[in-house]
Amino acid sequence: MLKTFAKGGVHPAENKLSAKSAIEVLPLPKKVVIPIAQHIGAPAKPLVKKGDEVKVGQVIAESGGFVSANIHSSVSGKVTKVDNVIDSSGYPRMSVLIDVDGDEWLETIDRSDNLVTDISMSAEDIVKRVMESGIVGLGGATFPSHVKLSVPKGKTVEVLVLNGVECEPYLTSDDRLMLEKAEEMIVGVRILMKALNVSRAIIGIENNKPESIKSVTKVASRYTGIEVAPLKVKYPQGGEKQLLKAAIKREVPSGALPLDVGAVVHNVGTAFAVYEAVQKNKPLFERVVTVTGKKLSKPSNFMVRVGTPVNQLIDAAGGLPENTGKVINGGPMMGKALNSLDVAVTKGTSGLVIMDDTESVRRAESNCIKCAKCVDVCPMGLEPHLLSKLAKKQIHDKLETERVMDCMECGSCSFECPASIPLLDYIRLGKNRVGQIMRARK
Repeated sequence: MLKTFAKGGVHPAENKLSAKSAIEVLPLPKKVVIPIAQHIGAPAKPLVKKGDEVKVGQVIAESGGFVSANIHSSVSGKVTKVDNVIDSSGYPRMSVLIDVDGDEWLETIDRSDNLVTDISMSAEDIVKRVMESGIVGLGGATFPSHVKLSVPKGKTVEVLVLNGVECEPYLTSDDRLMLEKAEEMIVGVRILMKALNVSRAIIGIENNKPESIKSVTKVASRYTGIEVAPLKVKYPQGGEKQLLKAAIKREVPSGALPLDVGAVVHNVGTAFAVYEAVQKNKPLFERVVTVTGKKLSKPSNFMVRVGTPVNQLIDAAGGLPENTGKVINGGPMMGKALNSLDVAVTKGTSGLVIMDDTESVRRAESNCIKCAKCVDVCPMGLEPHLLSKLAKKQIHDKLETERVMDCMECGSCSFECPASIPLLDYIRLGKNRVGQIMRARK
């Protein structure tokens, strides 16, 4: 029987329309806009100014603290401005604007396609290289990867778990990466194992990706301690806590981290980025992005430079269909709608989902019928109906005691609600306020 997590979960239509589309390298844009905050934690600090010439891979903004990440230029050209620019969230963020002129890379980057399997770096140097390369979690959370590799004293890691689940409907960037770059990704897994000093790694992949399971299993079998765990298809199995429960049967307590149960979780895309950083000295300045939708003429997976305008990706996938109602940054469950197509791709851009005006319409909200479906599907064991009401009434002390901060914002509650109540929207507002209160208290 296939493994999965026990508590909650839903089964949205998969719609993996781009699963058979091989990764294409998107042509360089004429201009890029590179935000200096593409990660959880402190924004980076700009190192360049208007008029500076930059090369591909050059650091243009340095980490603003331990929980932060370097930002590198994804193109070569001239800096035209360092200023606030509206990003995918709809808010102005400090960014570096560059006019592209050619494609000149730093000479220190190995641009060959040769697979490098020998890992010569020490664990300490691996962590340093990951930090210098600006690598963050590519599953969507964008948590700086070097932080996860810096295990605090008194903590012990027993197992590395790789997230190849990609449970969000529509998205296929991880699937294609595992199919096309399995060898590099597995070397990345071995590098992460060395950095963490563990002898066991498990790669969780949902069973709707049989070709990826076959590809990764074949490569992993060459090495000791790496295994593939086929998982039953269920959303949100890509969540760290759900994946750990499914893959290694360990439950992370409320308020705790995977580290507290002897595990560290990284995305398969992150493992590939670690391979490129450690073996090729290539910083993170490009990633695979899925562009998809039922009315799109060419659902695709592109290798994209950070800072590329979103509208260029859509044009490469056949152009914006008529009657488009919404373009979502990420998947339809946890992603957020864009208010402009002029925004840039960032390290956290896993996909763009284009929905027509019939799919994207929000149904009218009606009264809660107390069916408790939201409770049944919540993977964190919360009561979304209660949390949303407390958030609307701004009863923040009760929200905190009811564990609103445990909400992973997966959207299962809103997806299942027969009254079309935007439960997650209300909960997000309450969670944000409670987080502010908790930080002020500290």
